[in-house]
Amino acid sequence: MKNFFSVEDVGNVYDLIKEAIHLKKNPYKFQDIGKNKTIGLVFFNPSLRTRISCQKAAFNLGCNTWVLDIHKDSWKIEMNDGVIMKKTQEHFKEAISVMSLYCDILAVRTFPNLLDKDYDYHEVLFKKILNYSQVPVVNMESATLHPLQSLADIITIAEFIPFYSTTNSSKKKCKVVLSWSPHIKPLPHSVANSFSQWISKIEEIDFIITCPEKYDLCKKFSKGVPIIYNQNKAFLNADFIYAKNWSSYIDYGKILCRNSNWMITEKKMKLTNQAKFMHCLPVRRNIVVEDAVLDSEYSIVLKQAENRIYASQIIFFKILQYLS
Repeated sequence: MKNFFSVEDVGNVYDLIKEAIHLKKNPYKFQDIGKNKTIGLVFFNPSLRTRISCQKAAFNLGCNTWVLDIHKDSWKIEMNDGVIMKKTQEHFKEAISVMSLYCDILAVRTFPNLLDKDYDYHEVLFKKILNYSQVPVVNMESATLHPLQSLADIITIAEFIPFYSTTNSSKKKCKVVLSWSPHIKPLPHSVANSFSQWISKIEEIDFIITCPEKYDLCKKFSKGVPIIYNQNKAFLNADFIYAKNWSSYIDYGKILCRNSNWMITEKKMKLTNQAKFMHCLPVRRNIVVEDAVLDSEYSIVLKQAENRIYASQIIFFKILQYLS
């Protein structure tokens, strides 16, 4: 694996999941592969799980890390080309090029502006990063995708439904529902897009999306996925409920629905097949989901967060293998 931008950079999703779960059982087994290697972690927006899980994953592989918060730790960076730089000190082109000289793998987290759909969905910024970097690049979140989160989510589901295992003769089919939930501000589509893209690769899963009308995701990532606008109907007999807010794609970046009835409640969870509750975190309690659900024994949000380590670790491992 030379770069990791999306699931399309993965040869076999089933094998990757199996390897990640195997790695989780002995996370320090391959520390020699990271000897004298450095992973640079660059953040254009805040992070908790992504930052710490990637640092831990690198440590597990014997790597050094450095972390750069662009808005706090660097010169003001000019993102546009062809401008007269009177208000900015450093251009994005030199910044990314220099950062890549100081590490063996460059992991970067960006964010959409939610104003210009074409700019965000053409991944203009991340394509520049891939172009300017002189070392392999890992997507810690881009304008449209969050692949490390999605890999952790799929690993988490696989720990309950081991579809990746060749010895699992039953190959139990399960129902996974991605449910839109309310939020107080417009949020990106990256988690929802990425989760849809990854889980659609798993034949043993029946996947549906439930959301208000005019909240359909971009067809590039949700093509072929059933969309149900009735949340209660969608929840019937589900095995996993994944709650996430996203702003409108059709009316880009806008909040079109403020209906609090879309919040995930204990009553709604009773419609399911004793479903596990998932969320990528951070989560606004009693807006996105009730306390009673988030604090319940069927909430697996902390397991998802823990698996962020092993999602990152298996990707770093694959790239280090490539570098070797």
